[in-house]
Amino acid sequence: FLIMKKFIFTFLILTVYFIQNAQKIGPVTISLGKPIPDDQRHIAKIAGEANDKIYVLAIKDKKYFIKTFSKDFNLLKTSLIDKKKIQTKNDKLNFEDIFVIQNKVYVFVKIYDRKAKTLNLYALPVSKEGVLQYEKKLIMSVKVPENLKKGKFFIKETPRNDKLLILYGISLNKQKLIEYELEIIDGNLKEMMRQKEKVSFKNRKNHKYHIADFDMDLDENVYLVVNESYRDKNKKQRIEKLFFHSYKKDNNYKKEAIEIDIKDKSIAECKMLATSKGIVHLAGLYAGVSKKGHSKRYLQGIYSASIDINANKLNKIVFTPFDYKIKSQLLGPKKAKKDKGILPFYKIHTLIEEESGGLILISEYQHIFQGTSMGSGSFGMTTLVYEFYNVIITSFNPDGTVKWIKIVPKKQRATHNIVDFDPLQLGGYINFVIGAGLSMPLVALGKNPGYLGVLPVYSNHKLMLIYNDLDKNKGVTDISKINKLNNFKNTILSLFIFDENGNAKRIDRNYSKDSYILKPEIYYLKTNEEYIINSSNKKNDKLGRLILNKKN
Repeated sequence: FLIMKKFIFTFLILTVYFIQNAQKIGPVTISLGKPIPDDQRHIAKIAGEANDKIYVLAIKDKKYFIKTFSKDFNLLKTSLIDKKKIQTKNDKLNFEDIFVIQNKVYVFVKIYDRKAKTLNLYALPVSKEGVLQYEKKLIMSVKVPENLKKGKFFIKETPRNDKLLILYGISLNKQKLIEYELEIIDGNLKEMMRQKEKVSFKNRKNHKYHIADFDMDLDENVYLVVNESYRDKNKKQRIEKLFFHSYKKDNNYKKEAIEIDIKDKSIAECKMLATSKGIVHLAGLYAGVSKKGHSKRYLQGIYSASIDINANKLNKIVFTPFDYKIKSQLLGPKKAKKDKGILPFYKIHTLIEEESGGLILISEYQHIFQGTSMGSGSFGMTTLVYEFYNVIITSFNPDGTVKWIKIVPKKQRATHNIVDFDPLQLGGYINFVIGAGLSMPLVALGKNPGYLGVLPVYSNHKLMLIYNDLDKNKGVTDISKINKLNNFKNTILSLFIFDENGNAKRIDRNYSKDSYILKPEIYYLKTNEEYIINSSNKKNDKLGRLILNKKN
């Protein structure tokens, strides 16, 4: 009886604490835990929940840590990852990610073995208490003949969150080959599928072979889309193709391919979404092509394609150019009248399947470039400048035609100093790029750039975009009147809500100097109505929950 009384008392204290710390903005309620003790170890990734704990990866300078929290967000343990126990003197180590799969926690690292000239992906288990176990399990190993181009690994959680899908890709220019490998592993790191592909190409100038995205559906079928493009000098034509590769579980993961020819257009961005209805959607942005076959720099519009998996055929691909209304918002009326182009810095943020069978494409202006470091103490230091501006939201009908396009106006800017900067962190190679990775380096997420971007939430036929904005922008929906957010002082949380017909309203939280600022890129999706989030002020970070009220 005494134990029960203590439990009830503790439960009531926690309930009162979360109610007092709950912050409402429209249909969204944010409840934050206690301040995390300031140790300058910033949270960069929330891995998820397991063993009644929350596991995160934190970074301080070049050191990595695993932090564990209770379900009410009290810090339980901080454990340093000792790199010396993972790598040897001949190795070059990079941290790739951290995941919770089937209640088991793993840290993934990439190690380049200089002697063997191999690039290796390892998984290291994490104990229930949050301590890394230095028992490396080799997941994938590839021979790397060229020092400068080692290829890249990308890891995705599968739709049921019980497996991981891994992609590796590399361009071998001397051999005129593109190689990529796909692998599925379960919660015990057991290999469930492994496929390796080699594709030959002619070493043309400005030839691009672009692995745009990869995905897996609920039936554990794997899909990959490739964009190949170049200019035929003799014919003065642009050759533009999308290759859709499918690996179906029922067919023993044998590759099936669909070739999609694109005429008079250049694919700029492409993202994939595998649905539960036997349809895979491809959507993105495209640029124009000159009469002589040169790809134009500026964006011309958006497109959507749907592929019938059972029939293994393209249903339809629809290209929709930006009209004057959209261009006038993004460029201004004068440039729109002159038919000026939209800068090619819009990146696909998210694809969302609507309940109606349609599709929502969210594209955000994300320009990341190298700045300059000043002063004698900046040796070896690179300044990266991040500009995250307006968001283009496109709603497609089930047949791929555009239902509506809306713009969320915002201007966010931040800088981040990084040691031993690798330019490949911002993209891929000249003729080989994988577009499925984060555009923001992992080491930047825990610091100022982590305040940038948007957090999309979709439920009950409504799309919501949550982001940070200036207090002086409160209530502003006119894109020409938006002020730039530079230093995250006087910041409020803003929310745009779109219904299924594109009608929008903006809701802002009142400014308070004690408010914690959301880090939209750092979250864990527990359900469609519940997110584990990270917020911060100048002194402390806080973990919390973002919960969507279904009645709104």
